Amino acid sequence: MRITFVLPDAGIAGGIRVVATYAERLQKRGHQVCVVCLPPRPIRLRDQLRSLVKGEGWTFSEPCQHFEDKPIERKIINRWRPITADDVPDADVVIATWWETAEWVAQFPSSKGAKVYFIQHYEALLAGQPMERVKATWHLPMHKITVSRWLADLVRAEHGADSVTLVPNSVSTEQFFAPPRGKQPVPTVGLMYSRATWKGSAISLQAFSLAAQAVPELQLVAFGVGQPSRQVPLPKGAKYIIRPPQAKLREIYAQCDAWLFGSTIEGFGLPILEAMACRTPVIGTPAGAAPELLQQGAGILVRPEDPKHMAQAIERICWMTEREWQLMSQVAHQRATSYTWDDATHLFEAALCQIVRRSRHKNLIQDLV
Repeated sequence: MRITFVLPDAGIAGGIRVVATYAERLQKRGHQVCVVCLPPRPIRLRDQLRSLVKGEGWTFSEPCQHFEDKPIERKIINRWRPITADDVPDADVVIATWWETAEWVAQFPSSKGAKVYFIQHYEALLAGQPMERVKATWHLPMHKITVSRWLADLVRAEHGADSVTLVPNSVSTEQFFAPPRGKQPVPTVGLMYSRATWKGSAISLQAFSLAAQAVPELQLVAFGVGQPSRQVPLPKGAKYIIRPPQAKLREIYAQCDAWLFGSTIEGFGLPILEAMACRTPVIGTPAGAAPELLQQGAGILVRPEDPKHMAQAIERICWMTEREWQLMSQVAHQRATSYTWDDATHLFEAALCQIVRRSRHKNLIQDLV
């Protein structure tokens, strides 16, 4: 097949990593893959000044990391504007990956391929997004592929079972791995810090502070893309890494006894799988794929927006015996590695093949009529 992915940009977000993974693996399976994307969105001066006033530092455009060293044809549009049919090659299937790209792809002629909407988040819930426009994209005549059960259920509620295919994400065990180990000499938990409210950093940090009252030696490790805000500061003594190289992420996960996932909403939650693949149990809220991933002892599911409940889970893991923790670590690792990117790519490829067949059959009938 000739496959085109249309991206809003090629930044460092986890959803972009997922697209890069599928693009590379589909190409290795013999498909002709092209990625068309916009350059990093320009940062307005007033946004820069607002960031400085808040004490959040200078804001930088996110560099592309996920397509580095991947032999994939990639076309970056010269400026920030809607991608048009003239920007993309003729193909068998064209895949929108964000609500704006869905609006653009919907306008493409049939020569650009059968239209697919790869939904990795319910973007209508994200701050700053035009809710009605986002919702409208779900009604476009495009087959949907989603990454988590709750997203699939939302799409089915709107369009019925035939309009959506569920293909859960996996994790690269070449990038995220760690040998069996015991608990840390000093109790340590980690989190991904984000200024975005829905990522739940404030909830996780409150939980850490509460747990530290019962576990005085408790340490925090975190990473993020920018300086922490004054509104949600990191605790004194926390180890914070800004924009760590992708190759270093596994080291961060592997130096923790537990990883905190405090999101209030989430399309999937890739850090859950990444931490588990590094043998670190996850304490998470029931957002994205967490309810499925943290079952049967792979981690601890806590109530959403409840720092006290999360703190109790932190304390529980800190007071575990070495044997108890190693058992949870092993279960987490097995859960993360039991479903591979080969499995996910097989499902994704099968969905695309079926969509292309349906489109060709529909076009054939129209030609006959």
